Amino acid sequence: MTWTWLLPMPILLALLGAGLSLIFGRRPIIQRAISVTALSLILVVAGALVYLADTQGPQVLWIAGWQPLGISLVADRLSSLLLLVSAVICLLVLLFSLGQDQEERLRETPISIYHPTFLALTAGVSNAFLTGDLFNLYVGFEMLLFASFVLLTLGGTGERIRAGTTYVVVSLVSSLLFLVGLAAVYAATGTVNMAQAGVRLAQLPPEVQQVIQYLLLTVFGIKAAVFPLSAWLPDSYPTAPAPVTAVFAGLLTKVGVYAMIRTQTVLFPENSMQRPMLVIGILTMVIGILGAIAQSEIKRMLSFTLVSHIGYMVFGIALDTAAGLSAAIFYTAHHIIVQTTLFLVAGLIERRGGSTSLNELGGLASASPVLGALFLIPALNLAGIPPMSGFLGKAGLLRAGIAEGNWLASVGVGAVLVTSLLTLFAMAKVWNRAFWQQMPLVENEDGKMVEAGQPLQPSMAVVAAVIVAVGLSLTVLAGPLYGFTDRAARDTRDGGYIAAVLPEGVH
Repeated sequence: MTWTWLLPMPILLALLGAGLSLIFGRRPIIQRAISVTALSLILVVAGALVYLADTQGPQVLWIAGWQPLGISLVADRLSSLLLLVSAVICLLVLLFSLGQDQEERLRETPISIYHPTFLALTAGVSNAFLTGDLFNLYVGFEMLLFASFVLLTLGGTGERIRAGTTYVVVSLVSSLLFLVGLAAVYAATGTVNMAQAGVRLAQLPPEVQQVIQYLLLTVFGIKAAVFPLSAWLPDSYPTAPAPVTAVFAGLLTKVGVYAMIRTQTVLFPENSMQRPMLVIGILTMVIGILGAIAQSEIKRMLSFTLVSHIGYMVFGIALDTAAGLSAAIFYTAHHIIVQTTLFLVAGLIERRGGSTSLNELGGLASASPVLGALFLIPALNLAGIPPMSGFLGKAGLLRAGIAEGNWLASVGVGAVLVTSLLTLFAMAKVWNRAFWQQMPLVENEDGKMVEAGQPLQPSMAVVAAVIVAVGLSLTVLAGPLYGFTDRAARDTRDGGYIAAVLPEGVH
């Protein structure tokens, strides 16, 4: 029995949920039920695709049977794993946002707008991970742009509109460059199917290949926020509501990383561009974390650490080895979960302490020990403290870098170690100032000095604890997960993707 009919379901379920939630915009309870049901079904489908890809090989569906001229959807080990992780994150972030009280929900995530847009964002992410077609990948990015602009400007404050404007301008520039890249690929190969283009690009002169490769990597570098194309991110993400910032930080940049992996392994497998990509990965790591330790606002600090840790993934891709790619895939899955968790906890810190500025926080460890634990565990995981998954991912990158043996890879190994230490320093800075130092008091309406902020919503804390537990589960399941990413890396590098997608004779 073929199960390829499952491939479009994550996209269709999200779009169907978005449409139904618009219809029931005046019925909040029904709208929430639709959103949770749609995301739960997507999670089940994603889990099934992971199992099928691992046991039966890549699952391929040509839409309407137009083979090989139509759009193909492909679930191999890499895409299905990232689809599963994104489904987990989207569901838990949505549940977190439902825990807000009514006033906060109306201000931060108005239901009639929030739910359909959130589901449209999920459809865009799913489409980007599953598509085997460059133009359809462009469509997925545009779905993300539309939905993320709406989510970024929820509430309509001046700060959010300014941040959203910056985000849209940068995204439109990258979309324009992507269209130019699509035109170049089609002009050179006569196709935008990734597998077919990969076969035909190899027959072109090296100079033509290099121009197209640079163009596509520039586009995906903007999406992934690698240095020096990352200046937009720290100014855009921190202004959004906590659930929106969390899902942005966890997922959107990883779609760019995923596209870079496909570019390097499917379109240009013989031209790794190792040196320039290693330099970019090293600079992204170091400059990002230097920006983080200079911040005194938690969300901006986390935005800079997000940029910095994208450098780890680029470093693993740039090594151009199965071990390096496997570690990069493992670290991508780890980072989606941990970075999302930290941004959600930052939202809880803002609620409990009244601010995310370290100059206005203090005493949260004694005021809310649960909040202290919710921050400390993912913070240590991000810094790579043994034996957590962050340490295991970095250990894989270090091992792959050392095995590569050239001097630039050795510099990258040093950058991984330095960035880990500075990440720990940044997290310790937050812990010391927000959780340990004395809590500042503010004057209330009666002229009395009281603590700022308000108590945590139990449901929000429970969801945050679940995501923390999911992050810890990567440590417990690190052995099987690393085995899976090893197989994913081998499949991606040995031409298995192209062989699965292209029918007999199309070569």
